[in-house]
Amino acid sequence: MMTENLQIDNLDRKILDIITKNARIPYLEVARECGVSGAAIHQRVQRLIRIGVIKGSEFKVDPVMVGFRTCAYIGVFLDHPGHYREVIKKFKDIPEIIECHYTTGNYSLFIKVYTKDNEHLRMVLTDRIQTIHGITRTETLISLEESINRQIPVLSK
Repeated sequence: MMTENLQIDNLDRKILDIITKNARIPYLEVARECGVSGAAIHQRVQRLIRIGVIKGSEFKVDPVMVGFRTCAYIGVFLDHPGHYREVIKKFKDIPEIIECHYTTGNYSLFIKVYTKDNEHLRMVLTDRIQTIHGITRTETLISLEESINRQIPVLSK
């Protein structure tokens, strides 16, 4: 990849601002808002995908609507930092884990899980997570409400 391909101009930022608010918006509507042709929007979006600025599009499923009512964040302590790759491989086999971050600070890993209820959370913790070799202990925080969930802003205000 050439460096000039990685530059994002104001039109790219405006396109990103529009499509991150509504990924299903037709290119022609984006074009109208940006004052350019639909073909130009299509080319810009394809370029943004190609250079890795856009990492795909997805449908978001509301976990509560499909029976996953408990959201928890779990700080994971490892007996040795070098175990994190092995632990992450094991985490990939636990579908309730939807995010995993290798972090600085108190925890080696910080994960987000969705479970059907607190009993299901207890089972995932005690039977699946805490039995993984390399994990010494965990600290669990249950989310009472998701108050903000948004994309990173791409337009400077």
